[in-house]
Amino acid sequence: MNIDTKAALAAIVIIVPLSGYALWISEQGREPQQISGQKILVTFYPLYKFTKAVGGNKVDVSLIIPPGIEPHDWEPTIQDIEQFKTASLVIINGAGFEQWLPKLITANPEMTVIDTSKNIKLLQKGTNQTDPHIWLDPILVKTQVQNIADGLEKIDPQNADYYQQNANQYKSRLDSLDATIRTDLSNCNKKDFLAFHDAFSYFSIEYGLHQNTIVGGLSPEAEPTAATLEQITQKSQNLGLHIVFTEEAVNPQIAKVIADEIHGKVLVLSPLEVTSINNDYVDEMKKNISNLKEALCQ
Repeated sequence: MNIDTKAALAAIVIIVPLSGYALWISEQGREPQQISGQKILVTFYPLYKFTKAVGGNKVDVSLIIPPGIEPHDWEPTIQDIEQFKTASLVIINGAGFEQWLPKLITANPEMTVIDTSKNIKLLQKGTNQTDPHIWLDPILVKTQVQNIADGLEKIDPQNADYYQQNANQYKSRLDSLDATIRTDLSNCNKKDFLAFHDAFSYFSIEYGLHQNTIVGGLSPEAEPTAATLEQITQKSQNLGLHIVFTEEAVNPQIAKVIADEIHGKVLVLSPLEVTSINNDYVDEMKKNISNLKEALCQ
């Protein structure tokens, strides 16, 4: 074997492993850190923010219901069902919110489900319906966050401390938010407010308020009749309300009709169902409180 051949072989021995290592490094750079390569899905905006806060750089989280889509109306497509087939874990709100879930579980019965409503006392609305809007009460969100941390710990025990520490840090933020809400609303002389749909029952109970609604059900889909609008207008006048709340995903003209009748104005009280994932949950809640304070502290 001549010297040139030996040199070429030596180069191959060195370069090939290094090339493989470089390729591995490149792939690691493209691929987010995950729990043993497992695919984690969350159903909608609040859970995405909570899971990202708890999971940090240890999880790769995908949102099932796209931002801007009303979750009450959403139905999974064939593509969504295919996505579920490769998922290891799905994090849900629970409390009956994801009524389409059984259809997707059938596509992947081995998938782990974390129900964040576990250990939360749910409100009953009607005979067979529970109120799912637990994410609007910061105190209840602390339980949701803990459920997420416990769920991630079970499938990734080696990072248990990391998840629990992140959960505790986020719960501290929620405690600060709770304190802000109580302080901001403490001097308000009104307790009644007019929301668009029945989303703020847990919030109202937590902070001693009374929610009135334009649409009576748990979903904002329905449109009130002329008779209903007349009743709500009369009730608003009797209660001395001057702010009518609407939501991002509904027709604001419905709230405006009432506001014009009571010589008031329309503001947004968001149920945080169609919010962009780039927005911070605590900041979005503070926007709600600012508008709610205007309604209650006049």
